[in-house]
Amino acid sequence: MKFSLSGLFPFKKTEIPSALPETASPLSEALLNDDPDKFKTDLQMLSEPEAGGRIQQQAYKEMRNAAEQSVKRLHVLREGRCPQCGESLQQHLFVSVCDSCGWNAYSMPRFGGVKVYVRGRAEPVEGARCYIVKDGAVLVVRNDAVVARVQKTAVERIEYDWAEGELVERRKQILERLNLNCGWCGKETSPEKDGFHMLHIAFGSTQERYCFCSDECYEAFRAMYPSRVHRNCYERSCENCNLCVKRYVDENEGYRSLAKDFISVKKNKT
Repeated sequence: MKFSLSGLFPFKKTEIPSALPETASPLSEALLNDDPDKFKTDLQMLSEPEAGGRIQQQAYKEMRNAAEQSVKRLHVLREGRCPQCGESLQQHLFVSVCDSCGWNAYSMPRFGGVKVYVRGRAEPVEGARCYIVKDGAVLVVRNDAVVARVQKTAVERIEYDWAEGELVERRKQILERLNLNCGWCGKETSPEKDGFHMLHIAFGSTQERYCFCSDECYEAFRAMYPSRVHRNCYERSCENCNLCVKRYVDENEGYRSLAKDFISVKKNKT
């Protein structure tokens, strides 16, 4: 019995262009014009009949592996853990830092720009954004072009210019994206409404977050689910307690978010 391999590998044959198309974008033209001879050599190497399909399979495999790693990291982050070492992660609205290994992820301003201070130079190198590349050098970008490449040994410090208006706007956008349901009645609520309560409590080994739309719902929840005596989450501040795995910081520091807050679970239709 013969089996068709087309069902196992559902990839379409990739067309290898013989030259740069007439409708190429300005960006692709700029990249290819940097080294046109190399582009021609690459086209010749890929002119074999089976090259296109093989390259597409490899590209799909790399994209799938990247997606799997991204999902794994998301699951670690939703538990309040560092994706690099697994220790507890200090998470804030615009930055997450691991005290153990130093892993960090942070947001950068969209409009304020960045200043890179170089040793031996009075004025900083200013740009719209900067990137720290693999060798540690800093690329400063302005008007979509790299205006400076600063070696890591010459960097004194990097400053990000956050405008207060942008911070307020981005906090508002995050709150609008969150679906906050009351932990007692299930109705949608908002931190801006009167009677809103937020509670961090651990019935098991992991800290959870509950929001309430009114004082009545908050008190009803507390009466139905008393906290364990040795924790007393209702009265004790999370900042001075290490009796559970923290996923959120203390509520007095403001409203915080985690990756899990943006995850919507799709229910299967029966």
